This record gives sequence, C-alpha cells and structure tokens, in this order.
Amino acid sequence: MSIDLQILLLIQNEKLTEGEQVIANYFLIFGAVLILIFFAGRLFCFFEMAYVECVNKKLFVNHLYFRKRKLTKNQKSILRNNFKFYQKLSLKNQSFFEHRVSQFINRKVFIGNDLEVSDEMRIIISGTLVKLTFGLRDYNIKSVERIIFYPEAFYSRTNKAYHKGEFNLGLKALVFSWKDVLHGYEIEDDNLNLAIHEFTHAIHFYYMSVRRRSASAAIFLEAFTELTDMLDNNRELKNKLVESNFLRDYAFTNQFEFLSVIIETFIESPQIFKTEFPSIYSKVKTMLGFNFSGY
Repeated sequence: MSIDLQILLLIQNEKLTEGEQVIANYFLIFGAVLILIFFAGRLFCFFEMAYVECVNKKLFVNHLYFRKRKLTKNQKSILRNNFKFYQKLSLKNQSFFEHRVSQFINRKVFIGNDLEVSDEMRIIISGTLVKLTFGLRDYNIKSVERIIFYPEAFYSRTNKAYHKGEFNLGLKALVFSWKDVLHGYEIEDDNLNLAIHEFTHAIHFYYMSVRRRSASAAIFLEAFTELTDMLDNNRELKNKLVESNFLRDYAFTNQFEFLSVIIETFIESPQIFKTEFPSIYSKVKTMLGFNFSGY
C-alpha cells in the first residue's frame, strides 16, 4: 500500500472518529437537558406544594399544554348545548376545556351494554369530569379507565341491587344508566346529577391515592377536611344544614356521599348555596379551585 493511500485512510478514520464524538456530545447535552428538566419539575412541585399547604390553596399554573387537542364541530355543538359553564368561558378557556375533553375521550374506554356509544355520550360524560376538575390541574383521573353505559337502571353484583350509577374501584370503572345521566341534565337546578355524583366519588378516591404527589389533590382534600372540621366544631351550623333540608338526606349517609351530594348542589345551585350557607359554599369553591362566571 502506498504512503498516500495510508495517509488518506488515516484521515478518513479520524473524520469518522470526530463524527462519532459529535454524536456523543449531542447525546450528553440531550441527557443533561433532560436531567435539568426533571429536577426543575421536582423543584416546581416542591415549592408549589409548600405554597398550597402553607400560604394559599392555589396552583401556580393550571393550564399548561405543549399541544392542544381540538374537537370536531359536532362535538363542540354538543358541549355548547349541554354545558352553560362552557358557554360562559373565555375563548382561551374554551380551548383548554375542549383539549381536556378530547384527552379524556382518548385515554378512556367507552363501552355500551345493549346500546351503541355515541359522540353525545362521550362528550357529556367527559365534559362532566372536565367541568368538575377545571379549576385544578390534575384531571386525568386514573381511578377510572373505562366508562360503561346501560340503557337504564342495571343490576349490580356488588350489592345485588339495581343501580342508576356506580363507581367500581376494583374494575376502575364508572357505570351509568344513560337514561338517568340525561335526566340529570334535563333539570339544571334540582341538585340531582348522576354523572356529577359518581365522578365525585372517583375523583375523591383518586386524589386520596396521590395526596403527596399532587397539588390539586392537596387543595381538594385539605379544603374538604377543613369543611368537615368546621361542621364538627360548629354544631349550630351543622344543625342548620341538616334541618334546612337543603341537602337531601342521602348526604348524611357517610362522608363520601356527603361530598358527592354537596358538590352536586354546588354545581347546580351555586347562588342559592352561596346565600344560604356562605361559609360552606366558600370551602367547596376552594376545594374545586372555582373562580368562574356563575360561581
């Protein structure tokens, strides 16, 4: 082999080595950036949680999305027709609401039992969850993986009785009578909304499982604890609440049902609630992070 050829091969090998080094440097920089992002996220969570627990029950930021998902015109129409809450939002907040609805639909499995699942069913159920959690950041309720619909009341093997709705923690499922879901939206201020009631159970259980990792869960649970403590320590207020029949009797079955009924009432009759029981209303408003028109 000639000297010239040997020199050429050495130069080519050197160039290859330099190329490999550049690639390696890129990987190192990329890895360092990922590590910085990770630790920055942990610091953000730490300081936000400290702020929530010690200063003010409020998130640093609620809506932060790299790429917002959109709904079809038909899906938006269903939202407008069924959610006055959505109608009153600013265009910016409407886009956030639509993104969350789309995300929920894409992350969950919808199953029809003796009926076909429609866009209306997906949007109304997803919109209910999004409305309940719109004042909080953590809306991906992992205690629910599937939504099951029956045409009407169904037989539950859990307690061998007919139910209109059920949250099954073991199966990570919400089960609904579609007839009764619709009935809950036909009368907007009767404080009876099946979808809101069952979703509140699911949210409650999920937030209890992530209490130490989620500022949203911390806000929700701490405000609820403050509410129950307030009622326990103020017998006059508690007796007034019970005797007023403002909440239906089922609310006083246990704390889980109390929470679901009180949130149903807050969502459907906010102004009456605020007038009749302002201190209780204020705690529920803090719990949901609600600072929206009508509330």
